[in-house]
Amino acid sequence: MRVAVTGATGRLGRAVVTALEEAPFTGPFGPIGWSRAIFDLDTPEVAGSLLDRDRPEVVVHCAAWTDVDGCARQPELAVARNGTATEVLAGAAAERGIDLIVVSTNEVFDGRRTDGLGYGPDDPAAPINPYGASKLAGEEAARAAYAGARGAGGPALGIVRTAWLYGPPGNDFPTKILAAAERAAASGEPLRLVADEIGSPSYTHDVAEAIAELIGSAAVGGTHHLVNGGQASRADWARELLRQAGIAVATEDVPAATWPRASTPPMWSVLQSTPPPGGEPLRPWQAALADYLPTLLRQRSAARATAR
Repeated sequence: MRVAVTGATGRLGRAVVTALEEAPFTGPFGPIGWSRAIFDLDTPEVAGSLLDRDRPEVVVHCAAWTDVDGCARQPELAVARNGTATEVLAGAAAERGIDLIVVSTNEVFDGRRTDGLGYGPDDPAAPINPYGASKLAGEEAARAAYAGARGAGGPALGIVRTAWLYGPPGNDFPTKILAAAERAAASGEPLRLVADEIGSPSYTHDVAEAIAELIGSAAVGGTHHLVNGGQASRADWARELLRQAGIAVATEDVPAATWPRASTPPMWSVLQSTPPPGGEPLRPWQAALADYLPTLLRQRSAARATAR
């Protein structure tokens, strides 16, 4: 099976490429990686020619503008990159009978839920910031493109929402927490941690493996929430990371409003996980974090060596 991945050098994209390289159904040549140099969100009109050239049977659309504060400052650009580019790609793929997976986000929800439950695939979307609005625009455009292509034998559209992604190549939340802990220890100040944002920390490796399972099981169609099990505040996540890394530093819980920013994040970012076709849910976030930790520490060591 020929599978193309947009954003192939991004955080999730590279994990999806790796998962597909290890999947038996992609054959000896593996997946087709479309980096930004090949498929740029600012020039999505190339989608048709790329599809004709590479002839994939499935496209996983990981490319996105994920700078949420940048999106808040330039909402029109956010819609162009996350909405219009998805619309163009979806239209070209649907026209050619190609299955498409569009990667989306928990930020299509407003985060005002108070019943303690995660957002399910059928819950109404109501984004409260331009990033979430732009991603929802992409979802809706893709659904419209595939609406006339459904039916027996027609191409399938999958919407994969995930949340609080972390993983190589670094510059993610765990990386930033380790750096902040180091600075706090050096200054003798407590490490301040946001306690009122709660979500679903999700490891790119696990999300990518679940996406590969959807493709391999011919279960692309529908809306899928792929997140690691459990929930945590930003503070919980950080403290578990420090515990696993054996780093002792004083911490202090603070509200998200401590650091004003351009974007308004959803305070409740928990997604209700939808099990992959095999029925095995993604592992708890603490176990996934432990799996990532050796890679994270190697990255930190390499960064220090480069800085010397």
